[in-house]
Amino acid sequence: MTTQLLNGIAVEVSGEGTPLLCIHGLGGSSNTWTSVLPAFDGFKVIRFDLPGSGRSALGNTALSIELYVQTAEQVLEALGVDKVHVVAHSMGTIVAAHFAARHPQRVSSLALFGPLLAPPDAGRPGIQARADLARSGGVEALQEIADAIVKGATAQQTKDGQPAVVALVRECIMRQPAEGYSQSCEALSKAQPAAVEKITAPVLLVTGDQDGVAPVAAVKAFTERLSNGRMVTLDACGHWTTFEKPVQCMVELKQFYSSIA
Repeated sequence: MTTQLLNGIAVEVSGEGTPLLCIHGLGGSSNTWTSVLPAFDGFKVIRFDLPGSGRSALGNTALSIELYVQTAEQVLEALGVDKVHVVAHSMGTIVAAHFAARHPQRVSSLALFGPLLAPPDAGRPGIQARADLARSGGVEALQEIADAIVKGATAQQTKDGQPAVVALVRECIMRQPAEGYSQSCEALSKAQPAAVEKITAPVLLVTGDQDGVAPVAAVKAFTERLSNGRMVTLDACGHWTTFEKPVQCMVELKQFYSSIA
């Protein structure tokens, strides 16, 4: 495994084979995928931290879904990669959908965890309020936000029986740079749906039965707009799918890649 900085973007590359690009969500990093890496055996796995998240620089341009898509394009260009499989989580699924709709010929497949077309309009003010809190409150606010996310975005079984997962989710949020997290929230609050009907690749959509961010009904509606989509619902799982149910996520990923080989 190698880590490199490409124009301020932290990128990890591991394995050999067909390129696979991983895009994390709000409050995540390349480590969103660490728990499911064995499912990517036979792929050249490219994991990067979005601008302003994890180890990647924030830069001078305000964060947006468009900037995230451009960053994915730039990472692939820097690595000399054309066609890829794409895996994404949460806000990253919005980025992945825009990328795939823009470049359908470059995407071999999409595996989307906690998938979103865009935030519901009713939820946008709350996301903006979170951005404002992170910006004004700094480190202390990120702890408050992390605790709220653990409470609202993980399954009850996770909170009751997986303390290491609870700690991991908290750490992911609390280690984010405050301004980067604030701008990431603003990017999500303004996100619009991609023209997903343009996506021609097979798509796996995985959500949890207790995922309040990507609820089952919304993911079903997303799936129905795709020409080649398949939805899976994980029992006793919230929004942090790869942390809460890594074994089940790996099973679904392996079955998915076997089915399109």
